[in-house]
Amino acid sequence: MALCNIAVSQPSLFYFNPPSLPPIKAPASSSPSSSSPSALACSKSSSPQPRSIGDGGKPDELNPKRLSEQSSWEAKDAEGRDYLYRLGQEADNMNIAVGARAGVIDDVFAGDFLGKDSDIVFDYRQKATRSFEYLQGDYYIAPLFMDKVVCHIVKNYIAHLLNVKVPLILGIWGGKGQGKSFQTELIFQAMGVEPIIMSAGELESERAGEPGRLIRERYRTASQVVQNQGKMSCLMINDIDAGLGRFGNTQVTVNNQIVVGTLMNLSDNPTRVSIGQDWRDSDVTNRIPVIVTGNDFSTIYAPLIRDGRMEKFYWQPTHEDIINIVDRMYEKDGISRKEVVHVVDTFPNQALDFYGALRSRTYDRSILKWVEDNGGIEDLGKKLLKRRKDEKLPVFTPPKQTLEALLESGYSLLKEQQLIMETKLSKEYMKNIDD
Repeated sequence: MALCNIAVSQPSLFYFNPPSLPPIKAPASSSPSSSSPSALACSKSSSPQPRSIGDGGKPDELNPKRLSEQSSWEAKDAEGRDYLYRLGQEADNMNIAVGARAGVIDDVFAGDFLGKDSDIVFDYRQKATRSFEYLQGDYYIAPLFMDKVVCHIVKNYIAHLLNVKVPLILGIWGGKGQGKSFQTELIFQAMGVEPIIMSAGELESERAGEPGRLIRERYRTASQVVQNQGKMSCLMINDIDAGLGRFGNTQVTVNNQIVVGTLMNLSDNPTRVSIGQDWRDSDVTNRIPVIVTGNDFSTIYAPLIRDGRMEKFYWQPTHEDIINIVDRMYEKDGISRKEVVHVVDTFPNQALDFYGALRSRTYDRSILKWVEDNGGIEDLGKKLLKRRKDEKLPVFTPPKQTLEALLESGYSLLKEQQLIMETKLSKEYMKNIDD
């Protein structure tokens, strides 16, 4: 702050008036004159001094006072938003329990989505939970899979009524592409559960401790869904072994250790979850079931997957389960159940995603024809992205599914799988490596 040297040789009176009152003139005998020995010497960087009655200044409403000419707190950006708004966007505060009502705190922290009052993480809260409007149609859920997931969710919600130790985490593991995540989402939709879903990509960060904190925040967010919305919720982490597993000589990071410790602590204390705030006796979190999926749980830290913390469920769909799931998948295409059985028996020992990719491959010719109808590949970008609002694309006609087309696509996919397994180009690049 700038320092001012004030030298006063005789008393000098200054009169200040509220902006709403008319200016009051000072007595002639005491008004300061230009020849008065009084002097104010201030550095150039000092903030503006209060105006006297004789300076002819405007009221404060018309000429608001600034902290400093160089202050960035009041500087506006190109959109007219000040520094506090940017602080609100960049803040690490994810405490969604603290609301911000317009007129109570600074308006830059209050959202204007549909005119609702909200806190600075309003957008985050809206995107945290998952809805399943995209799951349109009739899907098959394996009874064994449903029984396991439903039982785990219900047990955790009535754990206080049971005289048994209830594991907080359900670990669903098995082969690749067997529909573990998709079947779980179908069960969530059937039960009316509004989950928070995370992936293995969120279990690592350039900032130490951030993934562990994120898990605790998501857990508390699910608790808020139960408390404020009256809906069942859970925390689901997909492909957890990809983020926490140990493959070969991979290095253990601090974030890996903190994530494992966080999940172990949640299992041991599911109703006391801290995100850095001071502990309060009233800060009790609802018990939220946790579901994780993966391919190989033997790569995960053993104390995390022990029976007291995690209940394991190995999912390997039977031949009957595969036929039922694929039958529902092809039902809208007019493929009979007998033809579905023929396709499944023709390509045995395949994951469920193989039959979904098989159906997708049959669309390739129709898509190429649709591209030609739109003027070819040269103008495709303009047609898709830069067309006028009133300009419509040609209607895409899906191909008519036949058993022959499905078998042809299946053999094509099978050939690609065999080429990957037989043609190991890594041996050509590194010939000095032994098998």
